[in-house]
Amino acid sequence: MPLWLPGYEASFGPLNPTTRAAPAADLGGHHRPPPPTHAKTDGASGTGHHQARLPAAQPDPLGTNQWDQDQPGFLEADTVAHCGASMAGQFANSLDCVDIATTWTEQRAVWGRGEQGVLQQLQDIEESLPFDIRGFDCDNGAEFLNRHLVRHFTQRSQPVLFTRSRACQKTTTPTSNRKTGPTSASGSGYERFDDPALVPLLNDLYRTEWRLFHNFFCPSVKLLEKNASAPEPRKRYDTPKTPYQRVMESDYIPRKTKIALTAQFRTLNPFVLRKAMEHKLKKIFDLCYKRTLCRQRPEPPLR
Repeated sequence: MPLWLPGYEASFGPLNPTTRAAPAADLGGHHRPPPPTHAKTDGASGTGHHQARLPAAQPDPLGTNQWDQDQPGFLEADTVAHCGASMAGQFANSLDCVDIATTWTEQRAVWGRGEQGVLQQLQDIEESLPFDIRGFDCDNGAEFLNRHLVRHFTQRSQPVLFTRSRACQKTTTPTSNRKTGPTSASGSGYERFDDPALVPLLNDLYRTEWRLFHNFFCPSVKLLEKNASAPEPRKRYDTPKTPYQRVMESDYIPRKTKIALTAQFRTLNPFVLRKAMEHKLKKIFDLCYKRTLCRQRPEPPLR
């Protein structure tokens, strides 16, 4: 709440002392957003399997928890297919990258799952991160396991540890899967984005208001301990923090970077960002629905 109150007062006027002193849980109950109205189409999982084409003699190492999960820069990556009810044909995908230590997220849209297109968006994500990439973990899709991406991460002065998850084991990429829900999947619903014109609109949203809103103002919790041997398994989580707060608390982030992030944070208003996001999402869905109506419109009878 302290992160949101200055923006609220700037947009809607000052709050009285009673409201300011109210517990965050009470205020959250009144202002919790309604559930998403985008109904998931039957049979639409939003994912698909693409066989990788790397030589068998050069497999990428399996991820076996060898990462330093306290140091920023170790990313988990996944893709969200905006395919609607069918994986047939071409459609837009959202590339989702999550930093394990700070939960910092970056999303980019790409047309299809081409190797070069994914690489270009990953390069753009790398430039937007407030820290260097030290490790990159992905699933077994061909959009990730290819020579272009392997060269990009391994053939540099400071190689990036490139690992992949175990095949058919979704629990090996928990961070990206968990963060996909509140980010790209829920924002764009379960519609089919099969118009290439939607990709630049999505990226215009992802590169600006989307990343600022989620990284500076959306807190999350991290699992600290899980007691599975108890009669009733219990989990213990840390205090909710935004990715920005976790970055500021990290000893691995240079002071210069923290000063720049603090200056940027002071210029942001979550309510202004939210309004801009809604405007851009409306434009995206208007184009999507217009294309759907044109596709469903019956053809005139032949004479």
